[in-house]
Amino acid sequence: MSNTKYILGHFEDPDDMMHGIDRLQENNITIYDVFTPMPIHGIEDKLGYKRSRLPIAAFCFGLTGTCTAFSMIYYMLVYDWPMNIGGKPSFAMPDFVPIMFELTVLFASFGMIITYFFKNHLFPGRAPRVMDFRATDDRFVIAIDARTNPYHDKIDDLLKEAGAVEVLHNDRKYVSYE
Repeated sequence: MSNTKYILGHFEDPDDMMHGIDRLQENNITIYDVFTPMPIHGIEDKLGYKRSRLPIAAFCFGLTGTCTAFSMIYYMLVYDWPMNIGGKPSFAMPDFVPIMFELTVLFASFGMIITYFFKNHLFPGRAPRVMDFRATDDRFVIAIDARTNPYHDKIDDLLKEAGAVEVLHNDRKYVSYE
């Protein structure tokens, strides 16, 4: 058995790459991932990716900020140190709104930054995981798991017919910068 883990099809044009995806899917070949130097409209639908759950995470982070702000203000101004300011009641909800809004935005933004770093494995000090360096510059790369798709010659021919400039057989998952 060969040591090939991934078959990488390099394309110079995004339309050729989309055609290559169609050709591979017509022949029931599963695609591991696609790497592009720029966003391509409609590629998520073509690859069958589900809708992102990031809006739900942002809402949860914002709700946490709102609840934190409300409980903090309520504890400070109503329970711990109630003050009579201009005859207003201690629990005056309109006074809470600006601080609640600010903490909602703060928690949502920092939560999304942390989620982004966690999901993309971009923690400080960690080398990025890249399948092929040219995919970050000028090439469009289709990665196919060679172990689940045994017909390597057929895959090579399909990629070349679709307009692949180069087809590589990679023996490791990621290339590191070191």
